[in-house]
Amino acid sequence: MSERPSRALLSLWRVIAVARKELLQLVRDRLSLGFIVGIPSLQLLLFGYAINLDVRHIPTGVVDQAQSALSRQLVGELAATQTFRPVRAPKSEAEATGLLAASEVGAVVVIPPDLDRRLYRGRGAEISILADASNPTVAAAVAAAGEGLGNAIALRAQPFLVPGEASVARRLPPADRALFGVREDAVRASPLRIAVVPFYNPERRTPVFIVPGLVGVILTMTMMLMTALAVVRERERGTFEFLIATPVRRSELMVGKVIPYLIVGQIQVALVLALGAWIFDVPIHGSLVELALGAAVFVGAMLTLGLVISAPARTQFQAVQMAFFFFLPSMLLSGFMFPFDAMPEPAQWIGSVLPLTHFLRITRGILLKGAPLSSLLDEVAAIALFGAVTLALAVQTFTKRIA
Repeated sequence: MSERPSRALLSLWRVIAVARKELLQLVRDRLSLGFIVGIPSLQLLLFGYAINLDVRHIPTGVVDQAQSALSRQLVGELAATQTFRPVRAPKSEAEATGLLAASEVGAVVVIPPDLDRRLYRGRGAEISILADASNPTVAAAVAAAGEGLGNAIALRAQPFLVPGEASVARRLPPADRALFGVREDAVRASPLRIAVVPFYNPERRTPVFIVPGLVGVILTMTMMLMTALAVVRERERGTFEFLIATPVRRSELMVGKVIPYLIVGQIQVALVLALGAWIFDVPIHGSLVELALGAAVFVGAMLTLGLVISAPARTQFQAVQMAFFFFLPSMLLSGFMFPFDAMPEPAQWIGSVLPLTHFLRITRGILLKGAPLSSLLDEVAAIALFGAVTLALAVQTFTKRIA
């Protein structure tokens, strides 16, 4: 009977000793400690800033063909809704749709040249808002803001434009009513109508918005991890010794490791697009060749980032931890899940640095809008710059020695 408590006590001490050793190992491992503290803090900040479904300040182009005081007042009222942010003034609807296709604006307001005449004569004026419906959330916000503003203006103008005892026409002399008054049979119930025309995804189907974005998200995770794990795996298995004995330069070694995965990345792009078109009926309006060129630049940037991650990582688990630190902000701040324009400016600054933000605009621009790659060269240049910086950093941090 006396041996049982002692054995149980010894077993307890052994368990405590193992737990103490494991705790000390976690405390001494800076990467694991950063993972424990950093991931919850990062998730809290990113989700708190990124999850904002109240879309505000959508970049808007204004085609003002009336060029009158009334048209400028209407543009000011659109901006006052805080949903629209006029940033461009295209001269024609063709130029405006080009801005939509290049994702430079999210909406275009078209004001007709006869706005004042039709409004004051009670014939009913109409303003068109072309919305980029490739993002259903943005399209819904544009439709709600346009409808609300149209109703508010109609209520203000109703007593003056609709025939009745309080209308302007009724207060004219009887002899002048036929000449200057409002024709009751031509009067429309609503003096101003704001028509929202959804472009690129008129049905506002979510898969049409999500599937092109998944191309970038999948490439971000797989390409970055594949390269990082490949290098770390060689260190763990000791095959790095063979590389040390070769006369290969560091830059040549980096490029040689990247090339095979460029082919893998293109295969993944083709697979996702094929499944998306087959299962979810996602349209493909642009050139797949141009999309492949844009994807090659993006894949290269992700692969060089994987090389940077592999430099300080000693194990594959550490490489996965470090990759997750980059993947989470990319997914939340790129506009994949939540509208990019709805995020605060500091979050947009961070998102503008991330390659996924620019690649999403390329994929959605080419696939959904049929935009040529030449109209998206700014996005390609941003990704290429990121890839050049990470490649230079990888060459500097990658040493031809056994870690």
